[in-house]
Amino acid sequence: MTRTLKAANTTLLQRRSPRQLEKYAAPALDKGLDILELLAEEPDGLPQQEIARRLGRTVSEIFRMLATLEHRGYVAQSPGGDRYVLTLRMFAVSHQHPPTRLLIRAALPRMQDVARALGQSCHLGVFHEGRILIVAQTDAPGAHSYSVRMGAQVPVFQASSGMILLAFQSPETRAHMLRECPDFKRKEQEQLERKLARIRRKGFEEIPSYQVKGIFNLSAPIVDFTGAAIAAMTVPFVSRIGATERERTDARKALIEAAEDVSRAIGGAEQP
Repeated sequence: MTRTLKAANTTLLQRRSPRQLEKYAAPALDKGLDILELLAEEPDGLPQQEIARRLGRTVSEIFRMLATLEHRGYVAQSPGGDRYVLTLRMFAVSHQHPPTRLLIRAALPRMQDVARALGQSCHLGVFHEGRILIVAQTDAPGAHSYSVRMGAQVPVFQASSGMILLAFQSPETRAHMLRECPDFKRKEQEQLERKLARIRRKGFEEIPSYQVKGIFNLSAPIVDFTGAAIAAMTVPFVSRIGATERERTDARKALIEAAEDVSRAIGGAEQP
């Protein structure tokens, strides 16, 4: 839902001439957004002088903007007072958007059911500016588990959820999404389309983790009323000693059933 609105807004902006865009420019807002985007890439924060240098601004320009952002709770000073870091304020604001709230509210109980039944963690990912953003996560019961941190952003082509979110889209929406992916190689599009077609036929993705040995990523789509995936529910299945192939098959079935339940809860189309 969010992606559709963003695509529509992008189209409207593209229709405006450079002169029109200049007319609507808001320099102060640009500076504030530049700071937030820069700090989003720096989990340890940056000193004021370094922020100014990276953005090509003067320290005095940055000082007033940082003071405002700190007052509004979007940034904070590190314990030593030598750096500015991003707070969770933006993350909290993004989750006040009704479609995201509805999705998470519907998904969390089923994710918790899956985690308890399988003894595995479960997380929910959405497409966000060319990456996969983890918007909800439930830990596995017990002392030993593997999980993905909520709020983490993962490259689309290094995540089973990324393949799910690309596979269950119209060709037009998928093309728009791919343009946002920094690691997309156009020369590999034909091979990618064949892979996505296989995923659509299966209705899920099951593949060894791109990053951690011994883990199989199981992902299933949560779809809207058109059948397009708005999120992917994923279980990073830990292959424990003595585990059988049947256990992973059962986990996949439980995950697909949970994703279908969430799709129905938000008014999504029935999967064939």
